[in-house]
Amino acid sequence: MTTDPHLSKKIHKSLSLSWKEGIPASIMLGIVDYYMVPFGLFLGASIQQIGFLVSVPQLLSSIFQLFAAKSVQMTGSRLRFMVSVSIVQALLLIPIAFLSIFNFTGQVIALILLMSAFRISGSLVATAWGSLVSDYLPAHKRGHYFGWRSQIVGIAAVASVAVSGAVLFLMKQYHLALGFLIIFCAAAIVRFISTVLLTKMVDLPVHYSPDADFSFIDFIRRFRESNFVKCILYVAAIIFTTYLSAPYVSVFLLKDLHFDYLSYMGVQFSSVIWSLVAFPIWGKHADVVGNAKILKVTGSLVSIIPILWLLSPIFSYHPIYFITIESFSGFVWGGFNLCITNFIYDAVVPQKRVRCLGYFALINGIAIFLGATTGGWLTQHLPPFLGFTLLTLFAVSSLCRFLAFITLSNSFKEVRTETKKISNLQLFASIFGIKPLAGLNRGWSFFKKGSDPFSDPFFDKPSDEA
Repeated sequence: MTTDPHLSKKIHKSLSLSWKEGIPASIMLGIVDYYMVPFGLFLGASIQQIGFLVSVPQLLSSIFQLFAAKSVQMTGSRLRFMVSVSIVQALLLIPIAFLSIFNFTGQVIALILLMSAFRISGSLVATAWGSLVSDYLPAHKRGHYFGWRSQIVGIAAVASVAVSGAVLFLMKQYHLALGFLIIFCAAAIVRFISTVLLTKMVDLPVHYSPDADFSFIDFIRRFRESNFVKCILYVAAIIFTTYLSAPYVSVFLLKDLHFDYLSYMGVQFSSVIWSLVAFPIWGKHADVVGNAKILKVTGSLVSIIPILWLLSPIFSYHPIYFITIESFSGFVWGGFNLCITNFIYDAVVPQKRVRCLGYFALINGIAIFLGATTGGWLTQHLPPFLGFTLLTLFAVSSLCRFLAFITLSNSFKEVRTETKKISNLQLFASIFGIKPLAGLNRGWSFFKKGSDPFSDPFFDKPSDEA
Protein backbone atom coordinates (compact mmCIF):
# COMPACT_ATOMS: atom_id res chain seq x y z
CA MET A 1 0.00 0.00 0.00
CA THR A 2 1.03 3.61 -0.49
CA THR A 3 2.13 6.09 2.18
CA ASP A 4 0.99 9.03 0.01
CA PRO A 5 -2.03 10.57 1.85
CA HIS A 6 -3.49 11.96 -1.39
CA LEU A 7 -3.36 8.58 -3.14
CA SER A 8 -4.65 6.84 -0.01
CA LYS A 9 -7.69 9.08 -0.12
CA LYS A 10 -8.29 8.18 -3.75
CA ILE A 11 -7.94 4.47 -2.97
CA HIS A 12 -10.41 4.81 -0.09
CA LYS A 13 -12.88 6.45 -2.48
CA SER A 14 -12.27 3.75 -5.09
CA LEU A 15 -12.99 0.97 -2.59
CA SER A 16 -16.25 2.71 -1.79
CA LEU A 17 -17.02 3.00 -5.51
CA SER A 18 -16.10 -0.66 -5.92
CA TRP A 19 -18.99 -1.94 -3.84
CA LYS A 20 -21.37 0.66 -5.29
CA GLU A 21 -20.40 -0.38 -8.81
CA GLY A 22 -20.84 -3.98 -7.74
CA ILE A 23 -24.53 -3.47 -6.99
CA PRO A 24 -25.71 -2.88 -10.60
CA ALA A 25 -23.11 -5.38 -11.87
CA SER A 26 -24.50 -7.98 -9.48
CA ILE A 27 -28.06 -7.25 -10.59
CA MET A 28 -26.97 -7.95 -14.17
CA LEU A 29 -25.24 -11.21 -13.23
CA GLY A 30 -28.18 -12.31 -11.10
CA ILE A 31 -30.46 -12.02 -14.12
CA VAL A 32 -28.07 -13.63 -16.61
CA ASP A 33 -26.72 -16.42 -14.41
CA TYR A 34 -30.07 -17.60 -13.07
CA TYR A 35 -32.36 -17.03 -16.05
CA MET A 36 -30.21 -17.81 -19.09
CA VAL A 37 -30.96 -21.55 -18.91
CA PRO A 38 -34.73 -20.92 -18.54
CA PHE A 39 -34.41 -18.54 -21.50
CA GLY A 40 -32.72 -21.28 -23.52
CA LEU A 41 -35.52 -23.69 -22.64
CA PHE A 42 -38.06 -21.03 -23.67
CA LEU A 43 -36.36 -20.79 -27.08
CA GLY A 44 -36.63 -24.56 -27.47
CA ALA A 45 -33.13 -25.74 -26.51
CA SER A 46 -32.60 -29.45 -25.93
CA ILE A 47 -30.73 -30.79 -22.87
CA GLN A 48 -27.52 -31.08 -24.89
CA GLN A 49 -27.96 -27.53 -26.23
CA ILE A 50 -28.38 -26.33 -22.65
CA GLY A 51 -25.04 -27.98 -21.91
CA PHE A 52 -23.49 -26.07 -24.82
CA LEU A 53 -25.17 -22.83 -23.69
CA VAL A 54 -23.39 -23.16 -20.34
CA SER A 55 -20.11 -24.70 -21.47
CA VAL A 56 -19.17 -23.12 -24.81
CA PRO A 57 -19.25 -19.50 -23.54
CA GLN A 58 -17.17 -20.56 -20.54
CA LEU A 59 -14.63 -22.33 -22.75
CA LEU A 60 -14.25 -19.43 -25.18
CA SER A 61 -14.05 -16.87 -22.39
CA SER A 62 -11.34 -18.92 -20.72
CA ILE A 63 -9.32 -19.21 -23.94
CA PHE A 64 -9.41 -15.44 -24.33
CA GLN A 65 -7.81 -15.18 -20.89
CA LEU A 66 -4.56 -16.11 -22.64
CA PHE A 67 -4.64 -12.60 -24.08
CA ALA A 68 -5.82 -10.80 -20.93
CA ALA A 69 -2.40 -9.77 -19.62
CA LYS A 70 -1.17 -8.68 -23.06
CA SER A 71 -4.38 -6.73 -23.71
CA VAL A 72 -4.06 -4.84 -20.44
CA GLN A 73 -0.39 -4.19 -21.16
CA MET A 74 -1.18 -2.85 -24.65
CA THR A 75 -3.95 -0.65 -23.28
CA GLY A 76 -1.57 0.67 -20.65
CA SER A 77 -4.32 0.92 -18.03
CA ARG A 78 -6.36 -1.67 -16.20
CA LEU A 79 -9.12 0.87 -15.58
CA ARG A 80 -9.37 1.98 -19.21
CA PHE A 81 -9.43 -1.64 -20.30
CA MET A 82 -12.21 -2.49 -17.83
CA VAL A 83 -14.40 0.41 -18.89
CA SER A 84 -14.06 -0.30 -22.62
CA VAL A 85 -14.89 -4.00 -22.31
CA SER A 86 -17.75 -3.31 -19.86
CA ILE A 87 -19.44 -1.15 -22.50
CA VAL A 88 -19.17 -4.00 -25.00
CA GLN A 89 -20.69 -6.41 -22.48
CA ALA A 90 -23.65 -4.12 -21.85
CA LEU A 91 -24.28 -3.72 -25.59
CA LEU A 92 -24.32 -7.50 -26.09
CA LEU A 93 -27.28 -7.87 -23.74
CA ILE A 94 -29.51 -5.90 -26.11
CA PRO A 95 -29.58 -8.44 -28.99
CA ILE A 96 -29.83 -11.24 -26.39
CA ALA A 97 -32.98 -9.58 -25.04
CA PHE A 98 -34.56 -9.21 -28.48
CA LEU A 99 -34.09 -12.90 -29.30
CA SER A 100 -37.19 -13.43 -27.17
CA ILE A 101 -39.53 -11.64 -29.59
CA PHE A 102 -38.05 -12.74 -32.93
CA ASN A 103 -38.76 -16.23 -34.15
CA PHE A 104 -36.23 -17.66 -36.61
CA THR A 105 -34.29 -20.85 -37.26
CA GLY A 106 -31.09 -21.02 -35.23
CA GLN A 107 -32.23 -18.90 -32.29
CA VAL A 108 -30.50 -21.20 -29.81
CA ILE A 109 -27.25 -21.08 -31.78
CA ALA A 110 -27.48 -17.28 -31.90
CA LEU A 111 -28.00 -17.25 -28.14
CA ILE A 112 -24.92 -19.45 -27.59
CA LEU A 113 -22.79 -17.15 -29.79
CA LEU A 114 -24.00 -13.97 -28.10
CA MET A 115 -23.53 -15.49 -24.66
CA SER A 116 -20.01 -16.50 -25.67
CA ALA A 117 -19.17 -12.90 -26.47
CA PHE A 118 -20.86 -11.79 -23.24
CA ARG A 119 -18.84 -14.24 -21.12
CA ILE A 120 -15.59 -13.36 -22.92
CA SER A 121 -16.02 -9.67 -22.13
CA GLY A 122 -17.12 -10.41 -18.57
CA SER A 123 -14.14 -12.61 -17.80
CA LEU A 124 -11.71 -10.02 -19.16
CA VAL A 125 -13.29 -7.33 -17.00
CA ALA A 126 -13.19 -9.58 -13.93
CA THR A 127 -9.49 -10.35 -14.40
CA ALA A 128 -8.49 -6.69 -14.68
CA TRP A 129 -10.86 -5.71 -11.86
CA GLY A 130 -9.47 -8.34 -9.50
CA SER A 131 -5.92 -7.29 -10.24
CA LEU A 132 -6.64 -3.60 -9.66
CA VAL A 133 -8.82 -3.83 -6.55
CA SER A 134 -6.51 -6.33 -4.86
CA ASP A 135 -3.73 -3.74 -5.26
CA TYR A 136 -5.86 -1.31 -3.24
CA LEU A 137 -5.75 -3.61 -0.20
CA PRO A 138 -3.13 -5.15 2.10
CA ALA A 139 -3.25 -8.95 2.20
CA HIS A 140 -4.56 -9.18 5.77
CA LYS A 141 -7.64 -7.10 4.87
CA ARG A 142 -8.70 -8.79 1.65
CA GLY A 143 -10.83 -11.53 3.22
CA HIS A 144 -12.67 -8.96 5.31
CA TYR A 145 -13.21 -6.49 2.47
CA PHE A 146 -14.17 -8.93 -0.26
CA GLY A 147 -16.45 -10.83 2.11
CA TRP A 148 -18.13 -7.58 3.17
CA ARG A 149 -18.43 -6.37 -0.43
CA SER A 150 -19.84 -9.70 -1.58
CA GLN A 151 -22.51 -9.44 1.10
CA ILE A 152 -23.50 -5.95 -0.04
CA VAL A 153 -23.68 -6.77 -3.76
CA GLY A 154 -25.27 -10.12 -2.96
CA ILE A 155 -28.37 -8.30 -1.75
CA ALA A 156 -28.65 -6.82 -5.24
CA ALA A 157 -28.34 -10.29 -6.75
CA VAL A 158 -31.08 -11.57 -4.45
CA ALA A 159 -33.34 -8.71 -5.51
CA SER A 160 -32.67 -9.32 -9.21
CA VAL A 161 -33.41 -13.04 -8.92
CA ALA A 162 -36.64 -12.35 -7.02
CA VAL A 163 -37.90 -9.54 -9.24
CA SER A 164 -37.00 -11.34 -12.46
CA GLY A 165 -38.77 -14.49 -11.29
CA ALA A 166 -41.85 -12.48 -10.38
CA VAL A 167 -41.82 -10.72 -13.78
CA LEU A 168 -41.63 -14.02 -15.65
CA PHE A 169 -44.32 -15.59 -13.46
CA LEU A 170 -46.71 -12.70 -14.10
CA MET A 171 -45.89 -12.34 -17.78
CA LYS A 172 -46.37 -16.07 -18.44
CA GLN A 173 -50.09 -15.41 -18.20
CA TYR A 174 -49.86 -12.76 -20.92
CA HIS A 175 -46.68 -12.82 -23.01
CA LEU A 176 -43.64 -14.69 -21.63
CA ALA A 177 -41.41 -13.46 -24.46
CA LEU A 178 -42.02 -9.89 -23.33
CA GLY A 179 -41.01 -10.91 -19.80
CA PHE A 180 -37.61 -12.13 -21.00
CA LEU A 181 -37.21 -8.97 -23.08
CA ILE A 182 -37.85 -6.84 -19.99
CA ILE A 183 -35.41 -8.58 -17.67
CA PHE A 184 -32.52 -8.74 -20.15
CA CYS A 185 -32.99 -5.09 -21.20
CA ALA A 186 -32.88 -4.24 -17.49
CA ALA A 187 -29.61 -6.20 -17.24
CA ALA A 188 -28.13 -4.05 -20.04
CA ILE A 189 -29.19 -0.82 -18.34
CA VAL A 190 -27.65 -1.70 -14.97
CA ARG A 191 -24.41 -2.76 -16.68
CA PHE A 192 -24.16 0.69 -18.23
CA ILE A 193 -24.67 2.19 -14.77
CA SER A 194 -21.89 0.07 -13.28
CA THR A 195 -19.58 1.13 -16.13
CA VAL A 196 -20.14 4.79 -15.30
CA LEU A 197 -19.14 4.12 -11.69
CA LEU A 198 -16.04 2.21 -12.85
CA THR A 199 -14.79 5.33 -14.63
CA LYS A 200 -14.59 7.19 -11.30
CA MET A 201 -12.16 4.71 -9.68
CA VAL A 202 -8.45 5.49 -9.44
CA ASP A 203 -6.07 3.63 -11.71
CA LEU A 204 -2.79 2.27 -10.39
CA PRO A 205 0.23 1.56 -12.60
CA VAL A 206 1.14 -2.02 -13.37
CA HIS A 207 4.82 -2.72 -12.81
CA TYR A 208 5.97 -5.33 -15.30
CA SER A 209 9.06 -7.46 -14.87
CA PRO A 210 10.68 -9.98 -17.23
CA ASP A 211 9.82 -12.96 -15.02
CA ALA A 212 6.12 -12.00 -15.16
CA ASP A 213 5.98 -12.86 -18.86
CA PHE A 214 5.56 -16.64 -18.83
CA SER A 215 3.45 -18.89 -21.05
CA PHE A 216 0.54 -21.08 -20.03
CA ILE A 217 2.65 -24.16 -20.75
CA ASP A 218 5.36 -22.83 -18.41
CA PHE A 219 2.68 -22.26 -15.81
CA ILE A 220 1.39 -25.85 -16.00
CA ARG A 221 4.89 -27.33 -16.04
CA ARG A 222 5.41 -25.99 -12.53
CA PHE A 223 2.76 -28.34 -11.13
CA ARG A 224 5.23 -30.48 -9.18
CA GLU A 225 6.88 -27.61 -7.32
CA SER A 226 4.22 -24.87 -7.36
CA ASN A 227 1.83 -24.80 -4.42
CA PHE A 228 -0.28 -22.27 -6.33
CA VAL A 229 -0.69 -24.46 -9.43
CA LYS A 230 -1.62 -27.45 -7.25
CA CYS A 231 -4.37 -25.41 -5.62
CA ILE A 232 -5.68 -24.27 -9.01
CA LEU A 233 -5.85 -27.85 -10.28
CA TYR A 234 -7.67 -28.90 -7.10
CA VAL A 235 -10.24 -26.19 -7.72
CA ALA A 236 -10.52 -27.18 -11.40
CA ALA A 237 -11.21 -30.79 -10.41
CA ILE A 238 -13.98 -29.69 -8.04
CA ILE A 239 -15.45 -27.42 -10.74
CA PHE A 240 -15.31 -30.14 -13.42
CA THR A 241 -17.10 -32.67 -11.25
CA THR A 242 -19.64 -30.06 -10.17
CA TYR A 243 -20.50 -29.04 -13.73
CA LEU A 244 -21.28 -32.61 -14.62
CA SER A 245 -24.66 -31.84 -13.07
CA ALA A 246 -24.85 -28.11 -12.22
CA PRO A 247 -26.17 -26.87 -15.60
CA TYR A 248 -29.01 -29.38 -15.45
CA VAL A 249 -30.50 -28.43 -12.10
CA SER A 250 -32.67 -25.82 -13.83
CA VAL A 251 -33.65 -28.40 -16.47
CA PHE A 252 -34.66 -30.85 -13.74
CA LEU A 253 -36.83 -28.26 -11.98
CA LEU A 254 -38.44 -26.64 -15.01
CA LYS A 255 -38.64 -29.49 -17.53
CA ASP A 256 -38.81 -32.69 -15.47
CA LEU A 257 -40.72 -31.43 -12.42
CA HIS A 258 -42.59 -28.64 -14.28
CA PHE A 259 -41.96 -25.99 -11.63
CA ASP A 260 -43.49 -22.60 -12.38
CA TYR A 261 -41.20 -19.56 -12.43
CA LEU A 262 -42.26 -18.48 -8.94
CA SER A 263 -41.22 -21.83 -7.42
CA TYR A 264 -38.04 -21.83 -9.50
CA MET A 265 -37.27 -18.31 -8.28
CA GLY A 266 -37.75 -19.41 -4.68
CA VAL A 267 -35.21 -22.22 -5.05
CA GLN A 268 -32.63 -19.96 -6.74
CA PHE A 269 -33.39 -17.14 -4.30
CA SER A 270 -32.43 -19.32 -1.34
CA SER A 271 -29.05 -20.14 -2.88
CA VAL A 272 -28.21 -16.49 -3.49
CA ILE A 273 -29.30 -15.22 -0.10
CA TRP A 274 -27.39 -17.88 1.82
CA SER A 275 -24.27 -17.24 -0.22
CA LEU A 276 -24.38 -13.58 0.77
CA VAL A 277 -24.89 -14.57 4.41
CA ALA A 278 -21.85 -16.81 4.02
CA PHE A 279 -19.43 -14.32 2.44
CA PRO A 280 -18.49 -12.25 5.50
CA ILE A 281 -18.51 -15.30 7.78
CA TRP A 282 -16.11 -17.29 5.61
CA GLY A 283 -14.11 -14.16 4.82
CA LYS A 284 -13.41 -13.29 8.46
CA HIS A 285 -12.48 -16.88 9.26
CA ALA A 286 -10.23 -17.13 6.21
CA ASP A 287 -8.27 -14.11 7.48
CA VAL A 288 -7.60 -16.08 10.68
CA VAL A 289 -7.21 -19.72 9.59
CA GLY A 290 -6.17 -19.19 5.96
CA ASN A 291 -7.90 -19.55 2.62
CA ALA A 292 -6.50 -23.04 2.02
CA LYS A 293 -8.26 -24.36 5.14
CA ILE A 294 -11.62 -23.00 3.97
CA LEU A 295 -11.10 -24.36 0.45
CA LYS A 296 -10.53 -27.85 1.81
CA VAL A 297 -13.47 -27.79 4.22
CA THR A 298 -15.94 -26.42 1.67
CA GLY A 299 -14.53 -28.75 -1.00
CA SER A 300 -15.54 -31.71 1.14
CA LEU A 301 -19.01 -30.31 1.74
CA VAL A 302 -19.84 -29.73 -1.94
CA SER A 303 -19.58 -33.48 -2.46
CA ILE A 304 -22.68 -33.95 -0.31
CA ILE A 305 -24.96 -31.58 -2.25
CA PRO A 306 -25.98 -33.89 -5.16
CA ILE A 307 -26.77 -36.69 -2.71
CA LEU A 308 -29.37 -34.41 -1.15
CA TRP A 309 -31.06 -34.10 -4.55
CA LEU A 310 -31.33 -37.90 -4.69
CA LEU A 311 -33.40 -37.80 -1.49
CA SER A 312 -35.99 -35.45 -3.03
CA PRO A 313 -38.46 -38.26 -3.92
CA ILE A 314 -38.81 -38.96 -0.18
CA PHE A 315 -40.11 -35.40 0.20
CA SER A 316 -42.38 -35.66 -2.86
CA TYR A 317 -40.20 -33.17 -4.78
CA HIS A 318 -41.60 -30.36 -2.65
CA PRO A 319 -40.16 -26.88 -3.36
CA ILE A 320 -39.40 -26.37 0.35
CA TYR A 321 -37.01 -29.32 0.27
CA PHE A 322 -35.17 -27.91 -2.75
CA ILE A 323 -35.01 -24.52 -1.05
CA THR A 324 -33.34 -26.21 1.93
CA ILE A 325 -30.79 -27.93 -0.32
CA GLU A 326 -29.96 -24.73 -2.18
CA SER A 327 -29.63 -22.81 1.08
CA PHE A 328 -26.93 -25.24 2.19
CA SER A 329 -25.36 -25.16 -1.27
CA GLY A 330 -25.26 -21.35 -1.37
CA PHE A 331 -23.62 -21.19 2.05
CA VAL A 332 -20.92 -23.71 1.13
CA TRP A 333 -20.18 -22.37 -2.34
CA GLY A 334 -20.05 -18.84 -0.94
CA GLY A 335 -17.00 -19.80 1.11
CA PHE A 336 -15.37 -21.81 -1.68
CA ASN A 337 -15.70 -19.08 -4.33
CA LEU A 338 -14.57 -16.30 -2.00
CA CYS A 339 -11.47 -18.10 -0.77
CA ILE A 340 -10.10 -19.26 -4.11
CA THR A 341 -9.96 -15.65 -5.27
CA ASN A 342 -8.34 -14.51 -2.03
CA PHE A 343 -5.86 -17.41 -2.23
CA ILE A 344 -4.73 -16.16 -5.65
CA TYR A 345 -4.33 -12.60 -4.34
CA ASP A 346 -2.18 -13.89 -1.48
CA ALA A 347 -0.09 -16.29 -3.54
CA VAL A 348 0.77 -14.06 -6.50
CA VAL A 349 2.81 -10.84 -6.53
CA PRO A 350 1.08 -7.84 -8.18
CA GLN A 351 3.11 -7.84 -11.40
CA LYS A 352 2.08 -11.46 -12.11
CA ARG A 353 -1.50 -11.19 -10.91
CA VAL A 354 -3.27 -10.35 -14.18
CA ARG A 355 -1.56 -13.22 -15.96
CA CYS A 356 -2.19 -15.74 -13.16
CA LEU A 357 -5.83 -14.70 -12.84
CA GLY A 358 -6.14 -15.20 -16.58
CA TYR A 359 -4.57 -18.66 -16.47
CA PHE A 360 -6.81 -19.60 -13.54
CA ALA A 361 -9.85 -18.50 -15.55
CA LEU A 362 -8.61 -20.53 -18.52
CA ILE A 363 -8.25 -23.72 -16.46
CA ASN A 364 -11.58 -23.07 -14.76
CA GLY A 365 -13.32 -22.48 -18.10
CA ILE A 366 -11.93 -25.68 -19.57
CA ALA A 367 -13.13 -27.56 -16.49
CA ILE A 368 -16.63 -26.08 -16.86
CA PHE A 369 -16.74 -26.90 -20.57
CA LEU A 370 -15.60 -30.49 -20.10
CA GLY A 371 -17.90 -31.00 -17.12
CA ALA A 372 -21.02 -29.60 -18.78
CA THR A 373 -20.48 -31.36 -22.12
CA THR A 374 -19.66 -34.65 -20.40
CA GLY A 375 -22.79 -34.28 -18.28
CA GLY A 376 -24.85 -33.60 -21.41
CA TRP A 377 -23.45 -36.76 -23.04
CA LEU A 378 -24.11 -38.80 -19.90
CA THR A 379 -27.78 -37.77 -19.88
CA GLN A 380 -28.14 -39.65 -23.17
CA HIS A 381 -26.55 -42.85 -21.83
CA LEU A 382 -27.25 -43.16 -18.09
CA PRO A 383 -30.18 -45.25 -16.86
CA PRO A 384 -32.94 -43.39 -15.00
CA PHE A 385 -33.22 -43.41 -11.22
CA LEU A 386 -36.79 -43.27 -9.94
CA GLY A 387 -37.85 -42.20 -13.41
CA PHE A 388 -35.30 -39.41 -13.91
CA THR A 389 -31.95 -39.71 -15.70
CA LEU A 390 -30.80 -36.43 -14.12
CA LEU A 391 -31.02 -37.99 -10.65
CA THR A 392 -28.53 -40.62 -11.81
CA LEU A 393 -26.31 -37.83 -13.13
CA PHE A 394 -26.43 -36.14 -9.72
CA ALA A 395 -25.19 -39.37 -8.11
CA VAL A 396 -22.29 -39.59 -10.58
CA SER A 397 -21.37 -35.97 -9.90
CA SER A 398 -21.35 -36.54 -6.13
CA LEU A 399 -19.04 -39.56 -6.43
CA CYS A 400 -16.66 -37.69 -8.73
CA ARG A 401 -16.57 -34.64 -6.43
CA PHE A 402 -15.64 -36.85 -3.50
CA LEU A 403 -12.86 -38.56 -5.48
CA ALA A 404 -11.47 -35.18 -6.57
CA PHE A 405 -11.45 -33.98 -2.98
CA ILE A 406 -9.68 -36.98 -1.44
CA THR A 407 -7.14 -37.10 -4.30
CA LEU A 408 -6.06 -33.46 -4.46
CA SER A 409 -7.04 -31.65 -1.25
CA ASN A 410 -3.75 -32.44 0.52
CA SER A 411 -1.56 -31.40 -2.40
CA PHE A 412 -1.40 -27.69 -1.47
CA LYS A 413 -0.97 -25.63 1.69
CA GLU A 414 -1.65 -22.15 3.02
CA VAL A 415 0.45 -19.26 1.68
CA ARG A 416 0.36 -16.98 4.71
CA THR A 417 2.42 -18.04 7.72
CA GLU A 418 0.57 -16.12 10.44
CA THR A 419 -2.63 -18.18 10.23
CA LYS A 420 -4.05 -20.06 13.22
CA LYS A 421 -3.99 -23.86 13.19
CA ILE A 422 -7.33 -25.29 14.28
CA SER A 423 -9.32 -28.48 13.77
CA ASN A 424 -12.32 -28.75 11.46
CA LEU A 425 -14.55 -29.14 14.53
CA GLN A 426 -13.26 -25.87 15.99
CA LEU A 427 -13.80 -24.15 12.64
CA PHE A 428 -17.41 -25.36 12.39
CA ALA A 429 -18.08 -24.32 15.99
CA SER A 430 -16.85 -20.82 15.19
CA ILE A 431 -18.62 -20.61 11.81
CA PHE A 432 -21.96 -21.40 13.44
CA GLY A 433 -21.34 -19.07 16.37
CA ILE A 434 -21.15 -21.84 19.00
CA LYS A 435 -17.63 -21.02 20.09
CA PRO A 436 -16.12 -18.16 18.06
CA LEU A 437 -12.37 -18.07 17.55
CA ALA A 438 -10.45 -15.48 19.54
CA GLY A 439 -10.74 -12.08 17.90
CA LEU A 440 -13.89 -12.94 15.97
CA ASN A 441 -17.46 -12.01 16.78
CA ARG A 442 -20.23 -14.57 16.48
CA GLY A 443 -20.42 -15.80 12.90
CA TRP A 444 -24.08 -15.06 12.34
CA SER A 445 -23.94 -11.31 12.83
CA PHE A 446 -25.17 -9.72 9.63
CA PHE A 447 -24.77 -5.97 9.04
CA LYS A 448 -23.71 -4.41 12.31
CA LYS A 449 -21.91 -1.38 13.60
CA GLY A 450 -18.21 -1.56 12.88
CA SER A 451 -18.54 -4.19 10.14
CA ASP A 452 -17.55 -1.69 7.45
CA PRO A 453 -13.90 -2.37 6.56
CA PHE A 454 -13.51 1.29 5.64
CA SER A 455 -13.71 2.10 9.35
CA ASP A 456 -10.17 0.75 9.83
CA PRO A 457 -7.32 3.17 8.96
CA PHE A 458 -5.25 0.61 7.06
CA PHE A 459 -4.46 2.62 3.94
CA ASP A 460 -1.13 3.85 5.19
CA LYS A 461 0.15 0.37 6.08
CA PRO A 462 2.63 -1.33 3.77
CA SER A 463 1.43 -4.29 1.78
CA ASP A 464 2.65 -7.70 2.87
CA GLU A 465 2.25 -9.29 -0.56
CA ALA A 466 3.78 -12.71 -1.09
